[in-house]
Amino acid sequence: MSFTENCNKIFNQAIRDYHAKDDVDTPINNPYDRESVENRLYLKCWIDTVQWHLEDIIRDPHIHPMEALQIKRRIDRSNQDRTDLVEQIDSYFRQQYSDVNVLSNARINTESPAWAVDRLSILALKIYHMKEQAERADASDEHRQKCQSKLSILLEQQEDLGTAIDQLLEDIGAGRIYMKVYRQMKMYNDPATNPVLYANKR
Repeated sequence: MSFTENCNKIFNQAIRDYHAKDDVDTPINNPYDRESVENRLYLKCWIDTVQWHLEDIIRDPHIHPMEALQIKRRIDRSNQDRTDLVEQIDSYFRQQYSDVNVLSNARINTESPAWAVDRLSILALKIYHMKEQAERADASDEHRQKCQSKLSILLEQQEDLGTAIDQLLEDIGAGRIYMKVYRQMKMYNDPATNPVLYANKR
């Protein structure tokens, strides 16, 4: 099984586990060892799945403004958690390939492996929910057909992205591409760099 095949298996498991109750407040029950990359992948997709549904809830036109604000703050925290997890997964890759002899003509990639894995997790969610729409009994035939067409494209995209990630990891392992990770350095969450936050401290 390739790395991305294993990712998709874990992502699908997390999505199914979430939808057993389909509640954004359901506690996570991560089945993987805390120190394993599988644990990080499951947690990553669980956070993505909860956030997916928070994004649905906040778009309710009748939502109370105070509830919307609370959800927006929760989404902000979730985005930070997602970023932190991507960086943890990249740390795993850096450790995995720390002994690789990088070729003198090695290239750099446009993004790190973990940010590509982040997109793979989101794709798994899109596929799950588009399949749901394609099979909706209360929707029109036209709606189901449109969603089935979109689902086919998403599945093709998932296969292509998985192939690209596996090829990237193969190239890193062979020294043809070298990893260079830039931390996100988000400024709006930092009270030292967000002008609104540090102005309120005066």
